[in-house]
This record gives sequence, C-alpha cells and structure tokens, in this order.
Amino acid sequence: MNRIERVEISQVDLAPKVRRTDAIQSFVTQETPMVTLYCADGASGTGYSYTIGTGGSSVVALLRDHLCPRLIGRDANEIEAIWKDLFFHTHATAVGAITALALAAIDTALWDLKCKRAGLPLHKVAGGAQRRVPVYTTEGGWLHLEPAVLVEQTLAAREAGFRGAKIKVGRPHVSEDVARLAAVRDAVGPGFEIMVDANQAFTVAEAIRRARHYEPLDLAWFEEPLPAEDIAGHVRLAQSTSLPIAVGESLYHPSHFREVLQAGGCSIVQADVARIGGITPWLKVAHLAETFNMPICPHFLMEIHVGLCAAVPNAAWVEYIPQLDDVTTSRLKIEDGYAWPSDAPGLGIEWDERALADRRGGHVAVVV
Repeated sequence: MNRIERVEISQVDLAPKVRRTDAIQSFVTQETPMVTLYCADGASGTGYSYTIGTGGSSVVALLRDHLCPRLIGRDANEIEAIWKDLFFHTHATAVGAITALALAAIDTALWDLKCKRAGLPLHKVAGGAQRRVPVYTTEGGWLHLEPAVLVEQTLAAREAGFRGAKIKVGRPHVSEDVARLAAVRDAVGPGFEIMVDANQAFTVAEAIRRARHYEPLDLAWFEEPLPAEDIAGHVRLAQSTSLPIAVGESLYHPSHFREVLQAGGCSIVQADVARIGGITPWLKVAHLAETFNMPICPHFLMEIHVGLCAAVPNAAWVEYIPQLDDVTTSRLKIEDGYAWPSDAPGLGIEWDERALADRRGGHVAVVV
C-alpha cells in the first residue's frame, strides 16, 4: 500500500513581487522544481525546492533521469533509507547545490505524504516543540533602496506586527551602509530588531571593519558576511566582534554545519530546507545547533519553515518573504508578531492546481 508507483516532476517559475537586489546579485525568478509521489493506494505527497533564477532545469533533469526512477517500488515510509540511498547514488555530484535541491524536492514530498497518512501537520510529526515562532520580514530592505524608503518600509513592517526586519548591506563604502541602518534604527527605536545581510560580499578584513561600524546600531545579526566556504575567516570575524554572526543558507550538508559550529564560526544557524537537501537533514542540523546552545533561524521558504521551526525547541525566527502566493490558496498565519504553523495534515501548503497547471504549460515528466 505504501509502495511508490508513480512520480510526477515539473517546474513552475514565479516572479518576485518587488525588485530584489543584494550585494552580489538580483533575485530574478524563483524556479520551482516540484515532485508529486503517488502510492499504490492512491495516497500522494507533493514537495518542492527552488532556485533564484538559474539551475532549475538541471535540478529537473537530475530528478527525471537519475533520482525519481529509483523511487518506483520503494516503501514511502522509509524516508531515511531513501534519502541516504539517493545521496550515495549522486556521490559524484554531492555535496552541492543542484543535488541538494533535487533531494529536497523528493524528501519534502515524502514528508508531506507521511504527515497526510498520519493525519497530522508537519510541526507535530517532526517534533511539536512550540506552537508559534516570532516572525521578521525580508520583503523590503533591498540594497538599491535609499534611506527614506527603507525607513518607510520598516515602519510599515512594525505597524503590520512584524518583530524585526532585514536590511541588505554591501554598499561601496561602509558609510553608506551605516547611513541607511542608522536612519532605520532612529525611526524604529531600540525595541525593534534589525538584521543585516551581506550575501557573502566581503573579504575578512572588510567584514571586520564593517562589523565595527555596525556594532553601535545593536543589530540582531550579521548574515553571510563572507563566502560560505571560508570557515577560518568566519572564526576570525566572530572573535573580533560582538555582533552575532549568522550563516547557513549556502551550506549543503549537515557535516558543513558541524565544521562551522565546531570551529566557532557562527552563533546563529540558518539552514535552508531546500539547500540542505530536505526536511530529513534540516532536522539534524537544527538538533545539532541545539547541542551547541545556538538558535536556528532558517532562510526563505517560510511555508515549510514555519512548521519546522515549530517542531524544534531552538528555532528563534521565521523569515517572512512570500513567493508561493500565486500558486497556493493557503497563507502564512501571523498574529501579534508570531507565525503560526498550519494544523492541516501534511506540509501545510494548499496548492492551487489550476494555477500550477497554467504555469507548467503541460510540461510534466512522469516516471512509472
């Protein structure tokens, strides 16, 4: 009854609602590879991952040609075994973004199926640690915006009930970053959290310099200040500043987090469920962070992360940045600055099948 007998693979492209720029790139299109698994008894589960504009077709090809054919006949309950088998099958391309994104589309579908069979929401099946999680917004604060616009947007976010907002940094000179941040801090006061994100733009020396100028602004964290692979650089930076250093959206395996945490390279963990390879490894990273007495504040994909954050005890924030509104009928529930996970069985995402069909344009690969 739990044997997988058919897999559907597709890609849906979603344009951001606003212009999104950071220190190294622009977010042009969310390519959304999707996987739906069907079992012999008719039960199904849907999962997905994403890119910010490149690589989606490569993810789909990896799913279609190499990973999904290996699912046929497998017991859908054996999520750990399936993840490990698929990971080792892609040993020549792991660890890396394309493989992790493909694994995540399958793994999230398996968890959706598991939760639906249990008649329970993700946050309870995965742990049930907390009922609600504070939420901050990243749908604003982009690097091209001038101080007056940042102030207007951040005040509006506070009025809307958000408990914090993220602002991009990495203008050509540190004085420009400080002017933007200081304007926002003066406007919102000391009780509203401001997170900053450099998107890996700085050298070690420049990150240390900028952190020194950012410190008086009492920031919640300094995110991705350096290239993700520079563990030693993150250690030097963490030792030189009082600002919490946040990393993780560009790490693709739990072992990468282990190395950073053991070295003392961060104090906030930002595992991304798509980029880490799915819910199965995400939970391992969250519990690993807990053993280091560190919070997990995941990157993007709020529709899944709200359930995962509620599942673990050390999740401190959910990042609000909507991207699925055009293809879903469900919306993130926010009350008094907290995000609440769905109580519906499954991942908590209600897909708009007509909208999905329109955007797929009939391009669906079927593996049986």
